[in-house]
Amino acid sequence: MTDQAVEPKDGLKGSQFLGRSRELKELRADIERAGLDTIAGRKAPRARVLLIAGRPGSGRTALAEELLGQVAAGYPDGILRTRLTAPDGTRVPTERTARELLDTLDLPAPPGEDEDHLAERLREGLSVRRVVLFLDDAADAEQVDPLLPETPDCLVVAVSEGPLTGISDVRPCTLGGLDTKSALELLGRHTGAVRITVDPRSAESLVEECGSQPAALRLAGGWLAVRPKEAVADLAKQLHAQADDGPALARVFQHAYASLPVPAAARILRYLSLAPEGHVDPHTASALAGCSVSAAQTTLDDFTVLGLVGRIDSELPQYEVPGCLMPLLRGLTETHDRPGEVQLARARMLERTVRLLQSCRAITEPDGSPARKKLAGLPRALRFASPAAGAEWLRVRRPALLAAARLAVADGELDTLARRLMAALSRALAAHVGAEAAAPDLYGIHRLVLDVAERRNLPREKAAALLNLADLDARTGRTREALTRYRAALDAGREARDPYATGRAMESVGGTYQELGDWYRAADWYGRALAQRLTRGERADAARLHGRIGTVNTYAGRYGDALRSWRSAAAGYRKEGDVAAQARALSEMARVQEYAGRPEESLRTCQEAVEWARQAKDVRLQAALQLRLADTLDRLGDPAAAKLHRGAAERMLGEELPIEGMTPEQGADAYEIRSASEED
Repeated sequence: MTDQAVEPKDGLKGSQFLGRSRELKELRADIERAGLDTIAGRKAPRARVLLIAGRPGSGRTALAEELLGQVAAGYPDGILRTRLTAPDGTRVPTERTARELLDTLDLPAPPGEDEDHLAERLREGLSVRRVVLFLDDAADAEQVDPLLPETPDCLVVAVSEGPLTGISDVRPCTLGGLDTKSALELLGRHTGAVRITVDPRSAESLVEECGSQPAALRLAGGWLAVRPKEAVADLAKQLHAQADDGPALARVFQHAYASLPVPAAARILRYLSLAPEGHVDPHTASALAGCSVSAAQTTLDDFTVLGLVGRIDSELPQYEVPGCLMPLLRGLTETHDRPGEVQLARARMLERTVRLLQSCRAITEPDGSPARKKLAGLPRALRFASPAAGAEWLRVRRPALLAAARLAVADGELDTLARRLMAALSRALAAHVGAEAAAPDLYGIHRLVLDVAERRNLPREKAAALLNLADLDARTGRTREALTRYRAALDAGREARDPYATGRAMESVGGTYQELGDWYRAADWYGRALAQRLTRGERADAARLHGRIGTVNTYAGRYGDALRSWRSAAAGYRKEGDVAAQARALSEMARVQEYAGRPEESLRTCQEAVEWARQAKDVRLQAALQLRLADTLDRLGDPAAAKLHRGAAERMLGEELPIEGMTPEQGADAYEIRSASEED
């Protein structure tokens, strides 16, 4: 297992840790401290929880990371990281947190599974591992408790603004400011040591004005770093003059903001509060502020020097807005920008994201395809050089893209763009990741689509979302939930007068009842879907549905009805010119005749099927039918003829068996079963 997950940062973390030696010593000692269960003579039922409490910007996450580095060797299965509060202050649902951690552990997290089951899967997975679980920015004990490993072999390090009341045996390590020596050293890393040593009193005054808070010190140091001629004393005086303007971090930030050289940079900084998950790239900043991509990247790099954003370690230019600055940025936006301007910025960002996603998907299409031709007409900044480049961008930006979809739906005023974004994101994920691997993300997207469809009273989109969700439910074994959604999709399809949705829903209801073993209801719903297909003249689909009805009637032991259905299926495929499907239908018809105790008829039908399979050049189906002929001839008392057919099947399958390691008979049977299931 790799030492990675969602890796948030609280504040502006430096490359080297400073101070906090007393706190580190206390935390290390707390790991070894005898807990209440040990004192009572009981084995601890859960992992020890270490709590680092402090306000955003106090360096609490940096302290946690330093502690993790010191204790990592004792936990050979690695470190899991996740953040429990989004940069905008909203709680991250337990379902999402557990799913991300399960994914990091390479453990199954079925799409659509609720948070209780996912949390249970996580606890089970952690119970056989020795890991450190780092829970950053926890809002309360209710977020932490479901994730706690049920083994003392693991360690949990939680960061929170206050105590986690409700979790037993937790002693918070509460952070204040840095000690003066460490604070001065941190400041000197940005300004250079000389500017500190030549005027130590002023440097100490500046540290005091910053409250010895790491985030405030970094902002002050960044401001001085780009102004080499400014005296430390002058900055300390300016901040002192603003002493009544709020906490230290807010005062230093306001001073840094007011000192930005051009209004365009100030606007970009304010609008970073709109970046999903606090993650921003040059395209996002460009769209939000309405400037060029190159200008946005230059400004973001300048902000990095100033300590206003952090650069994320990635091959692509990616930046992160410190969580402690997000409330201050939102305050600036509310003060300086009209609501209409903010909404327009959001719309530009979503529109740019949609175009990038469309480009990301188009690069996977073959050269010369309409999508690639359309891609060639896009501006160079919106094009990807190769499918690999598109896949890498999608991988890096995936959390922000999913967050953008959630935020767009929650906004409620940009539903048209939200729908386009979700459609483009679904297609890009399917193209680069595959529908199966992307199923958990797609499930969340379909739920968002459903939210918008219900809010806007869009029955056609509601039906589509319900069908997609039901398909994923059915695929992961939640058959009853799938049935409920298929029925709801049928109602929505009828309201929309959408024949595709209603037909698909009726057929899916039939398939769900078939999965539940309710053959009579399955046949009834397949029959309803068949009637609609026949009314619309959709003969290929009608033939397929005849086959489905034949299958469930066979399971129910209604062989006469099954034979009529398979005969109709074969006739329908013949009219459509689908020779291979006609052969498979005749093969199933022969199977039913055999079940019904009519071996002579089965023999004739099977021989007819062999001829059609030969015309279709379906060698494996021919072999399967030859084996069935052999079995039927054995039952009719003609072993010599049976041996000839069996030998023919073995020759057909000799070069390439359907499944490696199978005998020809096993391979043919497997193919026969597979063909029947495809027809089903």
